[in-house]
Amino acid sequence: MKINKTIKAIYLLIIGITIGASLYAGAVVAPVTFHSEKWLGSELLSRFQEGLIMTHNFIGLGYFILASMIAIFLYEGYKYKSFNRDPYTIIASLGAIMSGALFKFFYMDSIIKMQKEGESVINSKIFENMHKGSEIALVLFIIFLITLFIRDLQRD
Repeated sequence: MKINKTIKAIYLLIIGITIGASLYAGAVVAPVTFHSEKWLGSELLSRFQEGLIMTHNFIGLGYFILASMIAIFLYEGYKYKSFNRDPYTIIASLGAIMSGALFKFFYMDSIIKMQKEGESVINSKIFENMHKGSEIALVLFIIFLITLFIRDLQRD
């Protein structure tokens, strides 16, 4: 049984919106937020305050990530159960779910907890490593989503 074109369109829309939101957050929102002095004319916000603003942007992005993970699980799971299997899609599906979960449930939670401890914690090597790990997880998530998007366009 083929998947309805409407369901496929909704799936691709969810994936596409999440790709766009993730790229926008990393390429536009983060640089603007972390260089607020350029846009405000003077340094009104500390790096810590800018980080708090950025965290709330990524909390919002987390909902898109969660929606994508659920859509991937349901859509690609159905395709797999229907024997419509593709090794690249299987790998990309598992990679997207794992990297999305890592970003949303591990890195974001850890960063938020560390920020609640105050400004001194964010200057630590642990926070720096945690932040770098979250960036890597998000980049991997985007790569896996792009792979899924392209592979699904090529199928049926």
